[in-house]
Amino acid sequence: MRIPALVIGGGLSGLAAAIRIARFSPEVVLLEKHSRLGGLNSYFYRNKKLYETGLHAITNYAEPGDKKAPLNRLLRQLKLRRKDITLCQQFQSKVVFKDKQSLYFSNEFELFQSEISEKFPASANNFQKLLNFLQEFDAFAPTPFRSAKAFLLQTLENRLLVDMILCPLMYYGSSHEDDMDLSQFAIMFRAIFQEGMFRPFGTIKDFLELLVKHLECLGGQIRTSCGVEKIFRNDSHSIVRLESGEEIECDYILSTIGYQETLRLLDGKVPSSPDSLPRLGFVETIYQLDDSKGLSIDKDSTITFYNENENFSYKSPKELVDFSSGVICFPGNFHGIEVKNELEIRSTHLASYSKWKELSSDKNSYLEQKNHCSSESLKRIEALTGKFASRITYQNSFTPVTIERYTSKIKGAIYGNPTKIKNGDIGLSNIFLAGTDQGFLGIIGSMLSGVSIVNQHILPKL
Repeated sequence: MRIPALVIGGGLSGLAAAIRIARFSPEVVLLEKHSRLGGLNSYFYRNKKLYETGLHAITNYAEPGDKKAPLNRLLRQLKLRRKDITLCQQFQSKVVFKDKQSLYFSNEFELFQSEISEKFPASANNFQKLLNFLQEFDAFAPTPFRSAKAFLLQTLENRLLVDMILCPLMYYGSSHEDDMDLSQFAIMFRAIFQEGMFRPFGTIKDFLELLVKHLECLGGQIRTSCGVEKIFRNDSHSIVRLESGEEIECDYILSTIGYQETLRLLDGKVPSSPDSLPRLGFVETIYQLDDSKGLSIDKDSTITFYNENENFSYKSPKELVDFSSGVICFPGNFHGIEVKNELEIRSTHLASYSKWKELSSDKNSYLEQKNHCSSESLKRIEALTGKFASRITYQNSFTPVTIERYTSKIKGAIYGNPTKIKNGDIGLSNIFLAGTDQGFLGIIGSMLSGVSIVNQHILPKL
């Protein structure tokens, strides 16, 4: 039996792509190597409690009436009803730098504008020039890499302001050390500052189950614990050999697992693979508190992006972890989420894949360093949010090695290869790329990535 289309990778990009195909060709099959869907945005259980991985917040919030907004365009493409998903907006978030310099932002862009006008009055006119430029700039044009940092320094003429703007955008989507592509900057600036952040009511498990049910109702098939061993292709079709030995014949393949990761599966002559730039790794720690009553901690902010250095540095550290900057998230600080006595706090820092990989051969040393990482991260969080260590009942850290093991991302790099293929065309007539290495960022961007490549390369040919 030969199917028209096959999607490799059961993350959010792959699920969105499969749903879009299934609307027109129900025979689509989605393959996921692991037992659980979600990829970078999944979940696990400890002590019978569900913990999420990856999902801090979803960017690109939009009101229902804004038909051109990425969120609403995505829902239309997938034929999902907005009323079936309760969207909980962030309280407010902030960027905090050395000497407690801060910028607050929320889903009301006017707050961010007023913060800049008040705290960087000499840069207010230049910031308006930046907004005017972004309004006319085509961020989706397939252009070569252009340094966002260089452009911002020239436009804003204030290094501190540039660093404070770049810090959240880099942590939420840059695969380049100490910089990001100007096109990706424009996309992320709109997604985080101009539109804002939210999360669906419930857990990532609930959201994934909604997508799975929708795909299956359209006729699509999902196969988990189903890794791909090899792809054999010619100009008319491909044969996918699974790790089990089973073979699936299909007309078109959409891979969402990464460019280099996809090339590894191809049999025979394949396109060249640009992979010379370093990949960025991160370590994330989850802290679970049994009771937050009586604690003087920051309960008003959803996410804090911080930096302790004179200048913000965003690159793979020489040591295991760089604690001088990071992200602190309160997953319960969204409007509409039930207030509970128990509390979860999550932190993210840049980490060295090579150092963690070397350490992972010694289990005891690896676990010892994970505990040290949790303690060091805790110091930074408490300095910014207040003391809570005595209430911690569970904590766990995930290193780049953990991420590589459970997502198969090379070097555990959640933002993939710094070299992006924006049009999804890897030089083959019936195999295309979507997801992280296409360059669309954030959860909404990732899902739109899958949809856009299906629309451009697959649906016209089915």
